[in-house]
Amino acid sequence: MVIGATTRQENQAVYVLHSYPFKETSLIVELFTRDFGRIAVVAKGARRPRSALRGMLQSFQSLLATWSGKQELKTLHGLEWHAGLLVLPGESLMCGFYLNELLMRLLPRDDPHEALFDEYALTLKMLATQAQDSAVILRKFELCLLQQLGYAVPLIQNIHDEVVDASKQYYYLPEVGPVSSVHVGQENGVQLSGETLLAMAQDDYSAALTQQQSKQLMRLLINYYLGDQVLHTRQLLMDLQTL
Repeated sequence: MVIGATTRQENQAVYVLHSYPFKETSLIVELFTRDFGRIAVVAKGARRPRSALRGMLQSFQSLLATWSGKQELKTLHGLEWHAGLLVLPGESLMCGFYLNELLMRLLPRDDPHEALFDEYALTLKMLATQAQDSAVILRKFELCLLQQLGYAVPLIQNIHDEVVDASKQYYYLPEVGPVSSVHVGQENGVQLSGETLLAMAQDDYSAALTQQQSKQLMRLLINYYLGDQVLHTRQLLMDLQTL
């Protein structure tokens, strides 16, 4: 698929990540699309009280969008509901905003990731129905996000291509993976057990130790790949003990 080869796209599956005012009555909207990645569109007149778009530009809702334009900033022509209304209760709502901010910071524009889009949709549904498991749900999405974006997150093998030993302790370094503690100082990574690494590789976060150490690992990796960028939702979630 060649991005921008066709000027008009009809009924594309999207989610609203963020929007902000543009000129007097319009909005610029950041959309996460399944087939085109993250794109920016102008929703003309969307700030007017009677705008048909105004009530539909809601985060976390599955929508079908029609837009046109070959430039980076495209024009939104219409939106339709694609599924029933999704409600994120309490803390899950802030978790949803955290997901959106991660995508805004880490996902380049016009870079399609169909599997990541599907994982995002599934994660929202899980946050809506399994709010008590929000911390684990976030860990799984963070790991999927980094892997889908092409960042190496080795969990099964160490730097020497040896299989991780569940009974051993490792230091985990960004872009390197798990290494023996004798090779690196603690300040360069986070310490965690081989058992945690193997559990994460199997998508098993049932153990309390796995939940605790996976939180430390994902915070290290997210910080590393964000660089100087700041996540405004992070402190709020840390206060709620989700991150």
